[in-house]
Amino acid sequence: MSRFWRWFWTIAIGVPIAVFAVWAIADNARLFFVTLLNGLTLGALYFIVAAGFTLVFGLMRNVNLAHGSLYLLGGYIGFIVAERTGWWLLALAAGFAAAALVGLLIQVLILRHMQGQDLRQTMVTIGLSIVIADILLWVFTGLVHQMEAPEWLQGPLRGIPLINAYSAYRLSLLAFGVAIGVALWLFLNRTRIGMMIRAGVDDRAMLAAAGVNVNLLFALTFAIGAGLAGMGGVIGAVELSMVPGEDTRLLLASLIVVIVGGMGSVVGAALGAAILGLAETYGLAYAPTYSVVFVFVILVLVLAFRPRGIMGRPA
Repeated sequence: MSRFWRWFWTIAIGVPIAVFAVWAIADNARLFFVTLLNGLTLGALYFIVAAGFTLVFGLMRNVNLAHGSLYLLGGYIGFIVAERTGWWLLALAAGFAAAALVGLLIQVLILRHMQGQDLRQTMVTIGLSIVIADILLWVFTGLVHQMEAPEWLQGPLRGIPLINAYSAYRLSLLAFGVAIGVALWLFLNRTRIGMMIRAGVDDRAMLAAAGVNVNLLFALTFAIGAGLAGMGGVIGAVELSMVPGEDTRLLLASLIVVIVGGMGSVVGAALGAAILGLAETYGLAYAPTYSVVFVFVILVLVLAFRPRGIMGRPA
């Protein structure tokens, strides 16, 4: 895209957003900033779940449409552990471990034999997502399950300028998102294993010829990606609750985040998650009838002018 068109679209998109922000702050500053925090915290949850999808789909090019079901599985397992032990951090670890184990089995038993066959992977993982969702519905029924926040994150934080009070747990989602994003970026870019993962994606045969067990490496990577979905399920079980259908919603959100942010980019996934979270919350606050439209307008604009995503790079 030429410099002229970059400036044109920056102005065409930026000016209306700036005008809206000025009007919204003048009209009701508290509503604007509460919605801003709601959007960023929702985006943080989307990022935690989509970070695993970025590893599996964006980086490894494995089409795993059962990712949303792994989110739901982790949330339910975390709910049971938290209810019986009272330890939220243990529930977080249990949700991660359960989803990682199921993800590892999916990769080793099924997807490993379909490497590069995107259509087969798509169809098989759609079937797996339906099976997992139905098993979870059978075990946990269709009732809404909601986990309590840990004691040290319960209640509102008071004295925040303009906002006055805001949920401590919801605000902590920003810290969780930043911590996971930084850890994942360092893992992929500053560790030997991360470098091998990226090398294996670019040239699997060459990495295998260098003596690296590529199958084991990819299986562990897939397990980490699935585990992040399960961890997101435990975190989301407090704020969003666990109910059939949440798996589809989070899968769709993860797809949008990866497409908008750019395939395989952790920074891009963070940007995509923030954009999606803000678009949803501001849409619901100021134009609830058209809130869904805003999300897909953003998706269309990105695909039209940045087909590889905001931070995407040529293959």
